[in-house]
Amino acid sequence: MSEEFTVAGQSVPKITEIVGIIMILWGILTYILTEMSSLTSLIPSMVGTPIFLMGFLTKKMPEKKKLFMHISSALGLIATLGGLMAFNGIMDGDWSMSTISQLFLLIVGGTYTTICVKSFIHARKNREAAEN
Repeated sequence: MSEEFTVAGQSVPKITEIVGIIMILWGILTYILTEMSSLTSLIPSMVGTPIFLMGFLTKKMPEKKKLFMHISSALGLIATLGGLMAFNGIMDGDWSMSTISQLFLLIVGGTYTTICVKSFIHARKNREAAEN
């Protein structure tokens, strides 16, 4: 089994930084598109900033990779759970920027959390193989 888990040739810390940046930019974009009518449109940025920081810190302090990646996966799960609110809007026929942003959180957060879980499983299998 290979040492490092990758997706499309990218390490999970790199994916973490990318996901964080995407969320930050999405939050800023929705804030601008909604004519800065609500700070809640910045929620993706508020979640994306610490996700990005966890990826960045993992590169700077690789000995704390496990801690930082677990924190970032928890944040990804929070984004996913928050994104579930999109279903309320969709069921009501509401396709406002708010609903679209929630759907964005659901998709990006869910995909990211799935990648993190697969990475953790991969790391555990590597550790168990090394012990045997």
